[in-house]
Amino acid sequence: MSRKIEPPKAKIIPKILKAHNDERQDDYFWLNDRESQDTLDYLNAENEYFDAVTSKYKDFENSLFEEMKARIKEDDESVPYKYNGYWYLVKFETGKDYPIYFRKKDTLENPEELLFDCNEMAKGHDYFKLTGLNVSPDNSMIAFGIDTVGRRNYTLQIKSLIDDKVFLDSIENTTGSATWANDNKTLFYTVKDEQTLRSDKVFKHKLGSASTEDSLVFHEDDETFGVAVYKSKSKKYLIIACYSTLTNEYYILNADTPDEEFLVFQERIRGLEYSISHYDDQFYIVTNADDALNFKLMKTFEHQTTMEHWTDVIPHREDVLLEDIDIFKDFLVISERTNGLNQIRIKRWDGSEDYYLPFDNETYTAYTSINVDFDTDILRYGYNSMTTPSSTIDFNMVTKEKTILKEQEVLDPSFDKDNYISERLWATATDGTKVPLSMVYKKGITKNGSNPVLLYAYGSYGHTIDPYFSSIRLSLLDRGFIYAIAHVRGGEYLGRMWYENGKLLQKKNTFTDFIACSKFLISENYTSPKHLYALGGSAGGLLIGAVINEAPELYHGVIAAVPFVDVLTTMLDDSIPLTTGEYDEWGNPNDKTYYDYMKSYSPYDNVKKQDYPHILITTGLHDSQVQYWEPAKWTAKLRATKTDTNKLLLKTNMKAGHGGASGRFEALKEDAEEYAFLLDLENIYV
Repeated sequence: MSRKIEPPKAKIIPKILKAHNDERQDDYFWLNDRESQDTLDYLNAENEYFDAVTSKYKDFENSLFEEMKARIKEDDESVPYKYNGYWYLVKFETGKDYPIYFRKKDTLENPEELLFDCNEMAKGHDYFKLTGLNVSPDNSMIAFGIDTVGRRNYTLQIKSLIDDKVFLDSIENTTGSATWANDNKTLFYTVKDEQTLRSDKVFKHKLGSASTEDSLVFHEDDETFGVAVYKSKSKKYLIIACYSTLTNEYYILNADTPDEEFLVFQERIRGLEYSISHYDDQFYIVTNADDALNFKLMKTFEHQTTMEHWTDVIPHREDVLLEDIDIFKDFLVISERTNGLNQIRIKRWDGSEDYYLPFDNETYTAYTSINVDFDTDILRYGYNSMTTPSSTIDFNMVTKEKTILKEQEVLDPSFDKDNYISERLWATATDGTKVPLSMVYKKGITKNGSNPVLLYAYGSYGHTIDPYFSSIRLSLLDRGFIYAIAHVRGGEYLGRMWYENGKLLQKKNTFTDFIACSKFLISENYTSPKHLYALGGSAGGLLIGAVINEAPELYHGVIAAVPFVDVLTTMLDDSIPLTTGEYDEWGNPNDKTYYDYMKSYSPYDNVKKQDYPHILITTGLHDSQVQYWEPAKWTAKLRATKTDTNKLLLKTNMKAGHGGASGRFEALKEDAEEYAFLLDLENIYV
């Protein structure tokens, strides 16, 4: 007779947290100490328990990983793009985890110049990420950032592309991104606060000088703002961007005169959002000025940048969300969203043409891609749908001819996109709002209530989860699962108001929308509570935590990846990375109105003595976005409180951060873990 595996029990050390004459008892606050051996022992014990419980299907999990991996073309390369006389491309080689960066001068027939082989650079590191590649205007140097921990804290370096030597002087604690002035010797970069990880300073570095001599150009002292620095596509201006959830401010400087002062474009006004693009002698501005909730396009002359000089180019529209623009010499390309669907609009500057690219279904994603060349008639864009693998397409804006440069290969002889069906459906929320769902499943599914369904959502920061293709997901679809995305409020799927109605004191709409979608799938006989599963990560993990406190009976199992679940404690601690910048999203709990509202839904504070579904929780020890202790404390409290005998598993990656493992295959192993957890609950092992 096999011995029952006992889960770990975290010790209880009560800590009273006080605010607004309210007391909360946190029995697991001690887990906040990352350096404590007790903390590490608990996380390791949970990992051992996870390994023990999942050992029965480990072979199946490994086969899932191999199945997912086999669909991916291992010896793959990106579609090259041309910039400043060179073609740039990225390759993957068989059996290797990381990308290799190349360039070719003038034509694609010329020999390759190796820029970076991340497989070599990653040796000796459990985690590796290369970011922020930026080549100097004379093509002789490249700036780049490296993170070997997973905390999104990058070491900035410069490499000569003439002799392939990396300059010895590196700069720590940066965002990893930098931009060159036009003199090829001045580099601007952003630095993070060491404790909060907020990007708050812009420095100027001169080649040949020590980084200790770098001069501070800009310091953002408002803790709710971050900063970035970049160059306009026209190459004329260096731009410092200051950003918060609700407000933007920009500073500009002619890239030919990097030692002069940056000038403010338009001073920040709380609630005024805008972004700028330079063309000819004008700036084009995407903004919510004049109560343009869904944003509009304005313009102004480059020497009259304050908003009293701004004039409309594309006025505000109640039913169209203006998301972005791409500027070319003869064309303006506008990325829009209408009734949840991506639209790409193309206008000639002279007004002679104005048309949209045609798309023919309701579950697709279309987006402008890498368009660094200004003087061209070619627009590069990407397209995929829930049933169609992704394509990279060059579209001639003059002749309207399109060339498919690359289609994602699915290396599975049984895969045929015509064997799958996708559709968009609408559930009704408790307040009568219609909430869209995008779904995909294999042909032959019948609505008999017995289909396993995985329902996914995010629902925060105005971030929209568009319907997209995934070769990994085929491992669920081919085993009878339906996959659905709930486009809940808090994203911008149905415009800016969709976001506004899912944040701050209306945050609970995000959760009730998800519950409404779940009930809809059950009432329409797509599934039943015995076969419905939920998935969310980060702020989507908050969604999962809130939903299973309120309606645990709807789900057989849930997965909460790097979940933000200890909302009040985190938002009351402004020393935690990124907290102060979140006030406009969740509210500032130092205000009692927000404190009370956040307390009413915070998953950790609302764990109840009730039955919960099977739960898998994942985190990373070095997570900079959601600290590891939130999911760890939540797990401990759930274990001590819940009344069921269902599985509760916590898996902590002791070597990674918010994004999980690095490397394309290591990340696949985490997908296989999650899918194996779901398939085990359905007793599917083939």
